[in-house]
Amino acid sequence: MRSALIRELTEAAHTVRSVGTALEALREVAQVGFDLVILDLGLPDLDGAQALKMLRGITDVPVIVATARDDEAEIIRLLTDGADDYLVKPFSVAHLTARMAAVLRRTGRGGGAAGDPVPSGALRVGGLAVDPLRRIAELDGAALDLTRREFDLLAYLAGRPGVVVPRKELLAEVWQQSYGDDQTIDVHLSWLRRKLGETAASPRYLHTVRGVGVKLEQPPAEPA
Repeated sequence: MRSALIRELTEAAHTVRSVGTALEALREVAQVGFDLVILDLGLPDLDGAQALKMLRGITDVPVIVATARDDEAEIIRLLTDGADDYLVKPFSVAHLTARMAAVLRRTGRGGGAAGDPVPSGALRVGGLAVDPLRRIAELDGAALDLTRREFDLLAYLAGRPGVVVPRKELLAEVWQQSYGDDQTIDVHLSWLRRKLGETAASPRYLHTVRGVGVKLEQPPAEPA
């Protein structure tokens, strides 16, 4: 099955790298920049669901799970653990490529490069410019190198400047989860603050309102 997928995806103009174990996959993903991972749960060394959790610990690359387990509870668990989509085996290559295209559209992979200029119609808050369509962000004219989730979080807040967005809303709209751990938001906010050159103790753009949520607002003008 793997050989057939490699052949047909290559013929469809995809660049494909393939490995046979979870540990090889983790090594490859850590070393190479991928647009998408197709993860078969039937792995010889680790359970595929465990491999998915480990993948999510090192990358936010979109993952489509291929599984023989046609069980709703199992599929919900996989999606909650970080899968972007799933296919139940057996499936056709045409079905797979359609799901791949949908995931790539939804996650914005293959969009504008980090160094491309942000168009004038982008969201702008002070020196911060965010283009959600091309998935490009700049701070004071310098491109920001953001992960997919960091960009989604920044873009959502930039679309509501000055508004305190509840954490429950962030989980629902950015993480597509109806419930979750607030620590997930805190970790991503910390990473995002670092890239914006600020800290929680000395915020410029990202302000946490204790017990309520987060807001993004323009920094105060520098004194003359």
